[in-house]
Amino acid sequence: MKKRVIVAMSGGVDSSVTALLLKEQGYEVIGITMQIWPSNKTAEEADKFGGCCSLLAVRDAQKVAWKIGIPHYVVNFREVFKEGVIDYFIREYQEGRTPNPCIKCNQLIKFDALLKKAQELNGSFVATGHYARIEFNSKKKRYLLKRGVDVRKDQSYVLYPMTQVQLAHTLMPLGNLTKDEVRKIARKEGLEVAEKKESQEICFIPDNDYGKFLKGVLPEAARPGDILNEKGEVIGKHKGIIFYTIGQRKGLKISAPHPLYVLSIDKEKNTLIVGSKEKVFGKELVAQEVNFISLDKLEKPIKVTAKIRYKSKEAKATVLPLKK
Repeated sequence: MKKRVIVAMSGGVDSSVTALLLKEQGYEVIGITMQIWPSNKTAEEADKFGGCCSLLAVRDAQKVAWKIGIPHYVVNFREVFKEGVIDYFIREYQEGRTPNPCIKCNQLIKFDALLKKAQELNGSFVATGHYARIEFNSKKKRYLLKRGVDVRKDQSYVLYPMTQVQLAHTLMPLGNLTKDEVRKIARKEGLEVAEKKESQEICFIPDNDYGKFLKGVLPEAARPGDILNEKGEVIGKHKGIIFYTIGQRKGLKISAPHPLYVLSIDKEKNTLIVGSKEKVFGKELVAQEVNFISLDKLEKPIKVTAKIRYKSKEAKATVLPLKK
């Protein structure tokens, strides 16, 4: 009996080729597009609600499903998306931090809510168009998450919260392919989305203007305040802490003999502390919400390579467990 797999279809070339490849591999494939736009949106507004989440994306996914001969459904995930992703995004900015909503979406929507829906449909797996690889290590007796072979497109970093159960029930067939190879497959099969551009926007932010969005829901965080130097002296004014992030240089509008960077954000005092580039960098940090996929738990220091941003160069590092 064929194993059933539920493919998260966003209407893009990656998820479309994912569905195609899995069908060719003999799975019983069902395509699902997640409806996450707020219920108070008009049809026109919903059509603009993010590249991967718009009504246009739904139509593209439906066309692909019809073309390759699989059933396709739209499932309502509005409530869980609002609570888990949008509200989280707002809270983080309110706390003076800069969130990554895509990580939360993967953690709570694709590999939690969607996986539960797949199980309700008697599915053995969920599948996505991520450029990452999942492998089982027989020695460790654990599933491992590995980078995609296309280093330009590797997305393993946004999947780091995945649990062993989620990894065991997830397929990512694009992990061993490059983006060029994926588009070539789509062209060969005559999929209309073969040349579709990728969306780089946050799906729930209209026109990619996150400042305008946050100002509407957090007017208090858009309150102007002081910019201080490291001595605590006022050297400028900011337009609201939601518009700034640690390490930011542009937009400070302060005359100084050398470039200034945001060193920290004090949400209680509504101030930014700025300083030289050298002061932005540190040799250590305390990480929260970590997930050691290859380990049950961290019991002793381990040597790793690390980076603090997606396109940063990797650096050698040591991870140490904190004493409780």
